[in-house]
Amino acid sequence: MAKLVRKSKSTEPDFLPNTLRIAECAAKHKARDIRAYDLRGLTVMADVFVICSASSEPQVKAIYNSIRMGMKEIGILPRGAEGDAGAGWLLIDFGNIIVHVFREKAREFYDLDGLWGDAPEINLAFDV
Repeated sequence: MAKLVRKSKSTEPDFLPNTLRIAECAAKHKARDIRAYDLRGLTVMADVFVICSASSEPQVKAIYNSIRMGMKEIGILPRGAEGDAGAGWLLIDFGNIIVHVFREKAREFYDLDGLWGDAPEINLAFDV
């Protein structure tokens, strides 16, 4: 007979450590305006969106690679990736966390911050 195990009563969402790690990896390459939104209850596509900006195509690629490598170090591989650094946008899908790395103009154009403005923002207080 299977033994029942109670879930811990932690108030910290299970995605928070990975969200903070992603934000720290982005910040190491000078990503700007890093924001994370808690999408639970608003959509089934993900629990969290992490959005950040870069000022150039090489910086978009550096942030993207830093996030992928930082998550790979802890055994988390992306389910997929999309976008084009030349067009100003890359996306990394980690399942419950989706990361958007934008050039500043592309971020303004797609306005995901405005689209998901009803979602609670996650406090990304971290030290780099």
